[in-house]
Amino acid sequence: MKNIVAVGFDMDYTLAQYKAETFESLAYAGTIRKLVYDLGYSEELLSWSFDWKYMVRGLVLDKKRGNILKMDRHKYVKVAYHGFKELSKDDKVETYGNTLVRDSFDEPDYALIDTLFSLAEAYLFAQLVDFKDNNPDKVPEDIDYARMYKDVRAAVDLCHRDGTLKQMVAKDPERYINVDTSILPMLKMLRDSGRSTFLVTNSLWDYTNVVMNFLCNSSVPDGDQNLNFDWLQYFDVVITGSAKPGFFHDDNRANLFEVDAKSGMLLNTDNGSPMPQVGGASLALSPTKLAKSCRVFQGGNVRHLHKLLSIESSSQVLYVGDHIYGDILRSKKALGWRTMLVVPELEREVELLWELRKTRKELQELRNERNVIEDKIHHLKWSLKFEDVEADEKDRLSGELHQLEGERERVRLSHQDALRECHRQVLQFHGVWGQLMKTGYQNSRFAHQVERFACLYSSQVTNLSLYSPDKYYRPSEDFMPHEFGIVCL
Repeated sequence: MKNIVAVGFDMDYTLAQYKAETFESLAYAGTIRKLVYDLGYSEELLSWSFDWKYMVRGLVLDKKRGNILKMDRHKYVKVAYHGFKELSKDDKVETYGNTLVRDSFDEPDYALIDTLFSLAEAYLFAQLVDFKDNNPDKVPEDIDYARMYKDVRAAVDLCHRDGTLKQMVAKDPERYINVDTSILPMLKMLRDSGRSTFLVTNSLWDYTNVVMNFLCNSSVPDGDQNLNFDWLQYFDVVITGSAKPGFFHDDNRANLFEVDAKSGMLLNTDNGSPMPQVGGASLALSPTKLAKSCRVFQGGNVRHLHKLLSIESSSQVLYVGDHIYGDILRSKKALGWRTMLVVPELEREVELLWELRKTRKELQELRNERNVIEDKIHHLKWSLKFEDVEADEKDRLSGELHQLEGERERVRLSHQDALRECHRQVLQFHGVWGQLMKTGYQNSRFAHQVERFACLYSSQVTNLSLYSPDKYYRPSEDFMPHEFGIVCL
């Protein structure tokens, strides 16, 4: 961290942790209404309910087939559902395992559920798949699974465009956002350490100001009267309406406008420098500039940000976000920024992992014992095939083989019992999808992306304040399979 000169944050689901049971339910209900009243879907949808615990991050939606998939780091499909119906092993292999060319599972045929904002639309997609299968007469023939997903996305966009969601949150932020009194101490610590801080969010200024007022003032705004700009003192630059991940591309030609904090009006800039207005004697400074050092902008790209903060090297920036694709992958891959991913689900995962630890250890020991016995059995079987083995020796080897086969059966049954117990405990993580970071014995696709693109990951952004701003975060050493049992001792 000594080399980091600027620390940046996303807002939604990073600084502002939304309450899934209220916020996602609000998004779900708004999307349903748009589907029915704007896109012509059956009014039966209005009676549907939302299980906010059902979907998890890291899933992939197969738009064409109406399937929801969880895969491992190698993109092998391990769990698959058609709507809410689990696919059999044979159907899963036939659909995703019998091709000469591996599918990339990327857009446009697939949708990646990599942000908490996507959980409601994924659940609604599964409901629509079941609805189409069970009520073919109520869904026009020209509307296939892919069209239904497209309509869900269109309905979500309509909710955001007409301000339905954000107006509700702005009226009662405490209902939808968790209070976190650790945010201000963390920001103060970073600024006291001499680092610049910035905020880059896709939300526009009016909504950003409401949410940041709530987070930093720990109070519920009662109309615009109680909104102020005090929270800006904890940042050097705030960029709203950033349109990430496009913001992270140098060739993005989006104009950078300065935002007048009080009125919300946009002022033209020349790469961040104020531009005098035609017909005016001088450019009036915004209230923000007069009172604070922070400047507020809309749009632009990463080059503008680097210039505003006088950043000389991308490796001097740490950016904290919640979206593996929109925040972490692009900023790491395209820019070389240091990255931190916020994974709120991690707290419960870690708690359950401690409970699973003993079973996992027992499972590993039984697996190793089973492998040793099976290797000995295979060796003996090959030895018995040699023609020059004498009869007495064959009898001895056959007896040893029989004894090992009995031992193998005993260990196999113990292994099965341990597997069942492990599976039972894994289902405590999630009854359908299991652990977030695992799929069977392999890291999940989501875990693989975290491993590749997140320099740090944590359950909440304020965990940064638990350590010195100059801390050296050392990664664990990577091991190849041949090194285990040697280097790891």
